[in-house]
Amino acid sequence: MMAVTSSCKEGTRIAMDNGKYVRYTPEQVEALERLYLECPKPSSMRRQQLIRECPILSNIESKQIKVWFQNRRCREKQRKEASRLQAVNRKLTAMNKLLMEENDRLQKQVSQLVYENSYFRQQTQNTTLATTDTSCESLVTSGQHHLTPQHPPRDASPAGLLSIAEETLTQFLSKATGTAVEWVQMPGMKPGPDSIGIVAISHGRSRVAARACGLVGLDPTRVAEILKDRLSWYRDCRAVDVINMLSTGNGGTIELLYMQLYAPTTLAPARDFWFLRYTSVLEDGSLVICERSLNNTQNGPSMPPAANFVRGELLPSGYLIRPCDGGGSIIHIVDHMDLEPWSAPEVLRPLYESSTLLAQKTTMAALRHLRQISQEISQPNVTGWGRRPAALRALSRKLYKGFNESVNGFTDEGWSMLESDGVDDVTLLVNSSPSKMMGINLSYGNGFPSMGNAVLCAKASMLLQNVPPAILLRFLREHRSEWADSGIDAYSAAAVKAGPCGLPVVRGGSFGGQVILPLAHTIENEEFMEVIKLENMGHYREDMIMPNDIFLLQLCSGVDENAVGTCAELIFAPIDASFSDDAPIIPSGFRIIPLDSGMDASSPNRTLDLASTLEVGAAGNRPTGDNSGHYRSTKSVMTIAFQFVYEINLQENVAIMARQYVRSVIASVQRVALALSPSHLGSHAGFRTPPGTPEAQTLAHWICQSYRCYLGVELLEYEGSESILKTLWHHTEAVLCCSLKALPVFTFANQAGLDMLETTLVALQDITLEKIFDDNGRKALFAEFPQVMQQGFMCLQGGICLSRMGRSISYERAVAWKVVNDEENAHCICFMFINWSFV
Repeated sequence: MMAVTSSCKEGTRIAMDNGKYVRYTPEQVEALERLYLECPKPSSMRRQQLIRECPILSNIESKQIKVWFQNRRCREKQRKEASRLQAVNRKLTAMNKLLMEENDRLQKQVSQLVYENSYFRQQTQNTTLATTDTSCESLVTSGQHHLTPQHPPRDASPAGLLSIAEETLTQFLSKATGTAVEWVQMPGMKPGPDSIGIVAISHGRSRVAARACGLVGLDPTRVAEILKDRLSWYRDCRAVDVINMLSTGNGGTIELLYMQLYAPTTLAPARDFWFLRYTSVLEDGSLVICERSLNNTQNGPSMPPAANFVRGELLPSGYLIRPCDGGGSIIHIVDHMDLEPWSAPEVLRPLYESSTLLAQKTTMAALRHLRQISQEISQPNVTGWGRRPAALRALSRKLYKGFNESVNGFTDEGWSMLESDGVDDVTLLVNSSPSKMMGINLSYGNGFPSMGNAVLCAKASMLLQNVPPAILLRFLREHRSEWADSGIDAYSAAAVKAGPCGLPVVRGGSFGGQVILPLAHTIENEEFMEVIKLENMGHYREDMIMPNDIFLLQLCSGVDENAVGTCAELIFAPIDASFSDDAPIIPSGFRIIPLDSGMDASSPNRTLDLASTLEVGAAGNRPTGDNSGHYRSTKSVMTIAFQFVYEINLQENVAIMARQYVRSVIASVQRVALALSPSHLGSHAGFRTPPGTPEAQTLAHWICQSYRCYLGVELLEYEGSESILKTLWHHTEAVLCCSLKALPVFTFANQAGLDMLETTLVALQDITLEKIFDDNGRKALFAEFPQVMQQGFMCLQGGICLSRMGRSISYERAVAWKVVNDEENAHCICFMFINWSFV
């Protein structure tokens, strides 16, 4: 707003200096508006040209036209700001309404608990207690289980199904707006204008339940259409079939559906559901979609069990969609399931008993998808490689579906298992069915067919101890050479390129990876897609035709450490450089699911808070019993699945190669996980300064002391109670240190520095100083670099540098100074980039 105000004042001042004000005719305003649409900030030459081309402006001086454009830009900024504030106000009003409703619900719950407590005291001998939910007049016991014996038996007739549907509606509303479930706020979720909504989970672990309330800028009918299309937003959903549908006399519809969900790991079977969906409109105009499983106790229609699936139970759940004043909809979502944990190995049962995981993967996923659709409608744009958001979402679904299929390996999709080699750590599946190969056996423009007629999948699951999934996944993404084999990457890439290809030799070597195109970020930054170019640095057999450059389409999610119970996934597939819509996609990747939350809700941030994580002793170890301060021992399960296209006559050789490769990946992951665990935090180079460097607190002291010595002013303004390191870490400008080697590499950065370079503490030491500057920047830097060593500092004019992801960064100016230690010996060079921003 300061820029807007100053711009307006400047325009007024210029007009007064000229001694007169100009009153523009409608024709003159129209001509100026046309130019404004073409160029909001015309140069002096362009303004002179406008005067020459438009005779009606001939009596106006160029400086006065400059003032008009300044005022026009000022009005445009004010209009946009007013529009933004109005949108925020509407959102806050709707959020306030949701909070008031939540407060009313909590008050009812308190009243009910007081009543139950009194009743328990009077009836201590009774084992079954019934309480009445006055909010929706539904009968429940202990706030959880519904009583149904007083209802007549249900059957498959329309009247019987309607009876089941009406009961489901009542029970769903008692959960959405009543007290039928004891809801507690989900850890880490704070209501506000920028939050996804109000998210709660059930208290207790017998059955999993999650509830969310939110606001989206879509009308209720459109919201209902999107939510019913589960395949478009529910990544774990394999299929949803509408078996039957009938209309009710009250204008609603009843549908009988069969749904299959993918298993998240290779260690447990998939789930399926047979349920009823009831869509109706309430008297207040709200749209309701409620669902519940159909089982034999209700004498309703049945669905025979399916092989390789465990039948789950969908308790009364659904969506309450109410029109919002000023447009949009207020949505209440309830997901309540019994996922039959008994069918999973004991170590995996937390996956099926976690309401937090259900909220992340289902309830919040629905809200995020709705918000993304709403944003795309209000701000239509074209993203990476000329693709619209809808096309990128379809691409994302294609990656997820292919990965889930490889993890599950359903026989009805053509997968069959190969015999083990005597060690059961890696499972091999093959698929040569026409449906699987339809997207792979393509002919390309030069006449060469693709290289394979079958797909082999090597998959495994492993238990990880005491390593945060988000940190491990970020490391796998940013340090591909630590686990990937260049020969395998080249072999996989050949599947989507024209020309013949042989078998690779599994050996060392790596590719240098560079993100060349960040395609899309979803709302809340929960997921992003990118295209990576792997430059060939390995050595292959001379009789093999291999691509010089390999492109990977990569999807990454769950990298936020602060999110509780989030599944972290890295899924990638080789693609052809043309990246056509019909290009085959054979995805591979990693999935890491926490088996418990593991995070201290009061202090969720671990690695990104440098002040709390790098203040280590001289030996690099924390005091005994500290346990890194914020993170306790946790477990997670990692699932790995890699797919290979091959010629059927080479199956035996490919199987040997795939087993060997996946076992090497598992060994690499185990090594990395061990190094990233908090118990090794003090001794692993990825989370401390390199050997020979001081502890972080001392380094921060040297940085500030050297700045004061050479530039004569203080770098930081900090209170005595706060450490220098903590203040430096939260400094608004980007501060980075690099070594004094022949090829300087970065050794330290504060939070702003990491944000600018788009990197992490783990990956920072892989970045050299010369990589972040363009050619002109490098020439200017190295020309002035000796000055730093001689006089202790230098100032650089504003320019352009590059982040680790290849994005351009502009900065107003930069300062570099020599950092000396207590013995006054040069230790490193420190840079501070002032007023930087992404271009």
